[in-house]
Amino acid sequence: MKKNKISKNWVNKQRRDTYVRQSKVDGYRARSAYKLIEINEKFKIFKGGMNIIDIGAAPGSWSQYASKVVKSGKIISIDLKEMLKIQNTIQIKGDFTTLEIQNQIKKCLNKKPDVVMSDMAVNTTGIKNIDSIQTGELCKEAMIFSKDVIASKGVFISKIFMGGTFNEIVALGKKIFKEVKVFKPKSSRKDSKESFIICKILR
Repeated sequence: MKKNKISKNWVNKQRRDTYVRQSKVDGYRARSAYKLIEINEKFKIFKGGMNIIDIGAAPGSWSQYASKVVKSGKIISIDLKEMLKIQNTIQIKGDFTTLEIQNQIKKCLNKKPDVVMSDMAVNTTGIKNIDSIQTGELCKEAMIFSKDVIASKGVFISKIFMGGTFNEIVALGKKIFKEVKVFKPKSSRKDSKESFIICKILR
């Protein structure tokens, strides 16, 4: 009964959500595109010709937006789930946290990527602190990977949840990058604990 109530609430929330409606108009696969759009408007990240790695990409709205703004650039999109094709993207299906998939990504690079971005999150348990810690581990994994591959003036963007590992992630960001900012877009739901960490320029 409780599960039904939750899914009903979710459906009602989706119906009322202006970003969900807007995504249908703009042709994005998910409302999360607007989070990346807001991040770009504030931090001026994307330019034509950039190479980008998009981790945890499904259903693909971040890659869709990136494909529009970088035009002739190259995007490598990785997820556990299959995605419909997106222009300018190379898609890799698999678990990013495995060495095998990380090596596969590296093989697709013809030059160092300008941006590594991650919208990865665990399937939520509903226990906020556990969700925050597990998603935090994914963020750290993506950040350490980006240190290995990213261009010296590159940008790392990742979803983080306020909670257990937040300070640890910010500290790791400052150890690897010169500039670290945390930002919560307007399109991020008010009741969500998510924010995004934006790190620029390798140390």
